[in-house]
Amino acid sequence: MTIPVWFLMLPGVMTLDVTGPAETLKLAKDAFSLHYIGPDDTVLTSTDMVISRIKPLPDSLPEGGLLVIPGMHDSNTGFNTSQAITARNWLMRLQPAIHARKINLVCVCSGSLLAARAGLMQGVQCTTHHEVITRLKAAEPAAIVRENRIFVEDRGIWTSAGITAGIDLSLHLINRLCGAQTALQVAREMVVYFRRSGDDPQLSPWLRWRNHLHPAIHRAQDLLTQQPEQTWSLESLAAQVHVSARHLTRLFQQHVGISVRDYHEQLRLVIAQQHLQQGKSYEQSALAAGFSSARQLRRALERQAKI
Repeated sequence: MTIPVWFLMLPGVMTLDVTGPAETLKLAKDAFSLHYIGPDDTVLTSTDMVISRIKPLPDSLPEGGLLVIPGMHDSNTGFNTSQAITARNWLMRLQPAIHARKINLVCVCSGSLLAARAGLMQGVQCTTHHEVITRLKAAEPAAIVRENRIFVEDRGIWTSAGITAGIDLSLHLINRLCGAQTALQVAREMVVYFRRSGDDPQLSPWLRWRNHLHPAIHRAQDLLTQQPEQTWSLESLAAQVHVSARHLTRLFQQHVGISVRDYHEQLRLVIAQQHLQQGKSYEQSALAAGFSSARQLRRALERQAKI
């Protein structure tokens, strides 16, 4: 099902706060449909770009969608305009649906200020650009403001730091809503890294150790993630990515920080743990993940605990 995304457009909006997340979400195949709404049908952005054909603010938004509030070029004055006040009052009417998690709220950079002024940040863990932190605390003293974070999520309300953090957050939304493989494909298409906030759960092996740009390693990792249960010899894997086994070993250590064997083992452990959570025995889980025995699986789990 396509997820609708609504961008709240105001005069003076930061261009990349809109286009960064929009381009990122657009690359996730047909998972998202993008809509632009606001008090005016045309706005002038921070880069003097004119965005037109903006739809009026709707009375309500459908459940399950994302509402994105981008930041402003000058957040000291941009959220005091008549259009911003209209948007604030509109957000206040959406407050019950947002707090009931029927609508996911996404604030990029100083967009969290407008959300705070609309009463949406009471008791909510949140963040914003480092230069806006003090004003966010003043706008909503009851907010739990986290500093030095790329982004923070609390009960369906996502907030992010500076301009490019909107792209980081969009990648993680794709990961959450569409799956790791789609998020990874988008990240590689955009040639950007996956980054985590301090409170974000550790990335799964499908995303972890992919913060590099080496094509041969990515090809090897793609092969391993497609068939982690298969027995891969170092030589056969290296041959398929057109490098020598010795060179592939060197590349993994240099760019990934772990060996090919350890990376493969981490993938298998995820599969084994999924089977264990489903109530299967250690022997069944081990064989399903490509381990030779329950004993080998237990040893791998012990090694994982040390990483």
